[in-house]
Amino acid sequence: MSRTNQIWLLIAAFLFFSTASAPAQGPANTPPMGWNSWDAYGLTIDEADFKANTTVLAGMKQYGWQYAVIDEGWYLQNPFGTDTESQKFVYDANGRLIPALNRFPDAANGVGLKPLADWVHTQGLKFGIHLIRGIPRASVRDNKPIAGSTFHGADAADTTDVCPWNQDNFGIRDNAAGQAWYDSMIGLYASWGVDYLKVDCISDRPYKGSEIRQLAAAIKKAGRPIVLSLSPGPTKLEHAAEVGKYAQLWRISDDHWDVWHKDSAPGEGSGEFPFGLRDAFDRLAAWNPYVKPGNWPDEDMLPFGSLTPHPGWGEPRQSRYTQDEEQAEFTLWAISRSPLILGANLTKLDDFTRTLITSKDLIDFNQHAQESHPVKDLPPGFEHMRVWVASKPGKPNPAYLIAFFNLDEKPVELQITLQQLGLHFPKDQTAHLDCNKVKTSVSDSQSITVFGHAHGSTVCRVDIF
Repeated sequence: MSRTNQIWLLIAAFLFFSTASAPAQGPANTPPMGWNSWDAYGLTIDEADFKANTTVLAGMKQYGWQYAVIDEGWYLQNPFGTDTESQKFVYDANGRLIPALNRFPDAANGVGLKPLADWVHTQGLKFGIHLIRGIPRASVRDNKPIAGSTFHGADAADTTDVCPWNQDNFGIRDNAAGQAWYDSMIGLYASWGVDYLKVDCISDRPYKGSEIRQLAAAIKKAGRPIVLSLSPGPTKLEHAAEVGKYAQLWRISDDHWDVWHKDSAPGEGSGEFPFGLRDAFDRLAAWNPYVKPGNWPDEDMLPFGSLTPHPGWGEPRQSRYTQDEEQAEFTLWAISRSPLILGANLTKLDDFTRTLITSKDLIDFNQHAQESHPVKDLPPGFEHMRVWVASKPGKPNPAYLIAFFNLDEKPVELQITLQQLGLHFPKDQTAHLDCNKVKTSVSDSQSITVFGHAHGSTVCRVDIF
């Protein structure tokens, strides 16, 4: 063998083993961060309003904000209609949902949402859309041909399966025709440049494992890295392995809104709707063992700021949260490594919310923490407190973030040591604490004072030297 051939073989071997040993790069190796239209616009978002909000989001991309997502209804000519007929759904020749041109004019001439996706990408962001699982009833009624196959809509539809809270679609059969339907639909949306797909009525009420698998297979076949988000919750813990295998995030609660607790919600609904901030602590703790790169239990969107002009629930309003509650929610979502999806009308973003959602430490630990967990076995006096600790690799020692949450109706002042929080380090090292910009140095056995407003939070960064 010539020397030249030997060199090329060595190079090829090096590249092979380097690739084989490299960690797999999925579409969501960190918790997705972005904005979704539902909390402020419900079914009504149009192209102009979407671009206006996305422009604000792009102005914060240096903090990690990345996904701009159009929620339900982009295919409705009349989103204020009261039923499928009056809403005037728009379909293509193969029965797939396409944008309503009176709301998304750049979709003219059959190009779909590709021009809008291209525009989002030029902003340095990624583009997402929402779907209800299944196949539109009209596509089955008219027995539309399924693109790229010999099947038709009636072959794919399970007409006995209808989402209990949305009657627009039939479910999909677990057969070749059903897979062909999802291949056709996802293939179209991938060709538009979709990066994030939120699919509803699939992770609970009812849980549809077969359709989750079909969607994942269709995304793989489309050849575009698309984040798959499953909704609504609560996804059951018994399904953790399956959703973790086929999706990147899944809702762990019913729709979350700007209430402290369901019992305090005006016109409260059935089940656990609307899911409140107080309820999220135990839910996130239960799902904590399943958090890892590419798998993000999702506590739902952040209903902050201006929820106008047509929120997905309730009357147009400024979020009901107090500033303490809003800060506590963002802190909890961040330190538990839940996805961070803003729900506010970003064109009306208030100064407090803007400052909060650009908090470098909270976002840094949300995106890069090596581990985070709720602290168990807290000392006496902490009965109404919840505490989370996150750690992040550092040089020469890791950094920690500690978040204290006061669930009581009155302020508290408590004492605790780092050892009681599970942090131990040698006697010759000192912890530098920065608690809400108050800086001190302590050993792991010295007490620190924690102040907490009612429904509020206190965050301490800990660096060991």
